[in-house]
Amino acid sequence: PFSLGRYLDLAGAALRDCWSRGLLPILVGGSGQYVWALLEGWQVPRVPPDPQLRAELEAQVEREGPQPLLDELERVDPAYAARVDKQNLRRVIRALEVYRHTGRPLSPPEADRTRQPPDFAWTAIGLTCARDELYRRTDARVDAMTAAGLVDEVRGLVERGYGCHLPAMSGIGYRQVCQHLAGELSLEEAVARTKTESHRLARMQHTWFRQDDPRIHWVDVTTADPFPEGATAPPHSPYWNRRSS
Repeated sequence: PFSLGRYLDLAGAALRDCWSRGLLPILVGGSGQYVWALLEGWQVPRVPPDPQLRAELEAQVEREGPQPLLDELERVDPAYAARVDKQNLRRVIRALEVYRHTGRPLSPPEADRTRQPPDFAWTAIGLTCARDELYRRTDARVDAMTAAGLVDEVRGLVERGYGCHLPAMSGIGYRQVCQHLAGELSLEEAVARTKTESHRLARMQHTWFRQDDPRIHWVDVTTADPFPEGATAPPHSPYWNRRSS
């Protein structure tokens, strides 16, 4: 199973490989937690998955619903609880798993000792546009995915033994098509729910990548030329090179 600690180990190795070959690393992120953990130098405990605990928490959700786990997360890790997608129970359970094994929250407390600034400088560039335009593009992408054979793709995965209960099949689009194949949703309903969930995810991203974050250089992708020739890097972080030691 993948984890934040595993990601940091792999990302660090990838960066060192790029630098060793004189290449410029570009980190393209969708998960704000993973991106900021790397750029801010979070000291994340390497806690291996605990299948028994996960099964117990999943069974609790089946019996009582997700609210007891959400309440516990709010008590032990309020910073992470404020940011996490509360419908993504895998991440909620992982945060509780880390806390129960270490007594430490998954999100970094404010104390400086929980962070170790990385030995490289970085520039963050965020792509943005008006909310209605973002939703229009998102909906068009969902329609294109459906027309390109998303249903057949999911059906083929299920036929090859990749059941809809697997974490990899719970992503937006896959989950809704699984419900369609099970007869729980019409195709039109599955597409509509995929669009709605995609809109919700876009809103959640703003909790990690804030428009008022001075570290992020925001670029409006709807402008005629968002990256004009001769454009310079933002002044707050001028280089993507490693800092000299």
